[in-house]
Amino acid sequence: MAESICRALRDGALEGEHAPALTIKDSLDSPFAFNVFSHILVQLSSQILGGKSQSRGLLIVALSRSPSSYIAFLKTKGLDIESSQRWIQILDCYTDPLGWKDKIQKSGNVKDVPDQSYLISSPYKAVKDLDKLFSTITDLGKGLVGDNKTRFCVAIDSLSELLRLTTLQSVSALISNLRSHDQISCIFGLLHSDLHEERAAAVLDYMSSMVASVEPFNHSENGLQGHPENSLSEQNFTKGKFNVRFKRRNGRVRVTCEEFKVEAGGINFAPVSTVDGATISALLPKVQFNLELSEKERTDRAKVVLPFEHQGNGRPIQIYDGRRSLEESKIEATPISSGKKGDSGIGNGMGGESIYGVKLDGRHWDSQEQGLLFLVG
Repeated sequence: MAESICRALRDGALEGEHAPALTIKDSLDSPFAFNVFSHILVQLSSQILGGKSQSRGLLIVALSRSPSSYIAFLKTKGLDIESSQRWIQILDCYTDPLGWKDKIQKSGNVKDVPDQSYLISSPYKAVKDLDKLFSTITDLGKGLVGDNKTRFCVAIDSLSELLRLTTLQSVSALISNLRSHDQISCIFGLLHSDLHEERAAAVLDYMSSMVASVEPFNHSENGLQGHPENSLSEQNFTKGKFNVRFKRRNGRVRVTCEEFKVEAGGINFAPVSTVDGATISALLPKVQFNLELSEKERTDRAKVVLPFEHQGNGRPIQIYDGRRSLEESKIEATPISSGKKGDSGIGNGMGGESIYGVKLDGRHWDSQEQGLLFLVG
């Protein structure tokens, strides 16, 4: 659920574990991932300002929208952007992500004035170099919270832009490095899944501790099935299903589903009564083995005779637990076997005796319980 996601991001990372990561996915059929992204951004910002979050700062990596639009949006939500306690920083990867504008400006053909605000960094011009981007993100975050154990949150408004400009391997390495950084509390990003191969979405799902997806209602639910004459403008694109998959630390997976509705004031969520099996099957990760047993496998398992299962069937129960009985422990150690007197010498190499108990320092040491065997010639 949306509130569960906000709580998980608020609580941040446990000591010695990776920071929680959220991937928000959408498609052309239901393009509302940015509405969810904005909702989480506002909730987390409020918790940071109120001191209720593990993170004490927020770093927005702006790739698909201008940095000034984020400042205007957060101000409309009543957040104190220009407070005395600096808590937000926007990395401008939107203005000139590849450095093309900078080259044109140097030639004197175009003059472009970037966003002017101390909350916005200078335009980042090397988005393809994700190693350098990682260093820039961590440096700006340390500028917010200091070079100590205080943590900050990272919001990437478009993982799709990174995948368009770089490779999947580089993006995966960036997310992994961010999650393992000791000063990052949590990260969340947006992905337009229908723009990429299924492999790219599957890799990002695997690397995320939470995966949220916005989907449209089935046409049958809206009464549109069998009516191709209904145009896109006549369909209700302000509602849909919000599916979330949580991967817990113990390996268990929890799937939830809500309804969402996009309104002028933002996006609202409401619980649904049931979740269809197809939705759960689509959200659960695909594995290469079957967790259920067939009828033949159950029958074969029932025929297997377990150890000591025969005990009590007319015969005395004899289960050795590795310890000697109380009566045996009272008996002084005696030789189990010995040769004749003439044959027990070392010289002939034929005889000997096995001793299971010896006395050390006047105390009896039961060497059988210690798993030792002393051979005396």
